Amino acid sequence: MPQRHSKNNNDLAFFTYEEKRKLGYGTQRERLGKDSIKPFDACCLCLKPLIDPLCCQKGHLFCKECILECLLAQKKDIKRKLAAHAIQQKQEKEEEEEKQTLQKARELDAFDQQNHGAVPQYNDRSQSRDRNGFHGANSVKVTSYEEEAMRNMKAFWLPSATPEAPVKVEAPTTDTTCPEGKEKLRLKQLFPISFTEESNRESKKSKALESSFVCPSCKVTLTNTLSLVAVSTCGHVFCKKCSDKFLAIDKVCLVCNKECKPRNLICIEKGGTGFAGHDDHLEATDFKHLGSGSGLGLWKPASKS
Repeated sequence: MPQRHSKNNNDLAFFTYEEKRKLGYGTQRERLGKDSIKPFDACCLCLKPLIDPLCCQKGHLFCKECILECLLAQKKDIKRKLAAHAIQQKQEKEEEEEKQTLQKARELDAFDQQNHGAVPQYNDRSQSRDRNGFHGANSVKVTSYEEEAMRNMKAFWLPSATPEAPVKVEAPTTDTTCPEGKEKLRLKQLFPISFTEESNRESKKSKALESSFVCPSCKVTLTNTLSLVAVSTCGHVFCKKCSDKFLAIDKVCLVCNKECKPRNLICIEKGGTGFAGHDDHLEATDFKHLGSGSGLGLWKPASKS
């Protein structure tokens, strides 16, 4: 009696579409949640609430202590690289001088052979003859070259005698960079910012635990869903709508009446943590590839479009 096909639907040498779908084959996409996104009032280095916040010209926010430590560490690293580069240049200069000295010695030997016969006679500093008293192909100088070559011959099977490729140290740049945007950054380019806290709080205890900030113009609570603009002259933070409606036209800060030009309006970057990219790239993508005949899934990152 023949069996039904449904009982033998798993004895094929390849995976069917239904089997691949159940195993999760293909590109898997998942929308990242709130926990994977950095708050707007968090430091880009320590990911904690801002303390004495400083902002760069590209809109990245840092704690004052964090960015100072970062720039100081970069300067120390640059100083170390400059010292290593100077040592390497000195060694290269000494090697070049040694090569020129050897070249001159060879030229003098060739000139001496040409003017005093085909067989060279090697004398030491005391103008005496050869040490062993003979000349020609088996002279002391030739033998010393061979012995030196045998001593310096590299043996690939011995770890201590394997040749090492010289590591060339490139000339480092002397400019410190922003740890978030990778552009050139100096300490004098940073400016302090100040958020406007919400005044009418129901309880003072919640204010100590969580601080809520509002736009000083429209009194809207600031969140990650809003685009924020900081004024580099005074440091006050507004929402994008109020900035385009008032600051860009009046060219005066609404809080302190300080003059601000369009170049002083810095858009604050909204960033993610290690789980999410910046701005609108908030979707994690992975590709699940099935091993041939194994039924096990091998994960690999999918190429970004």
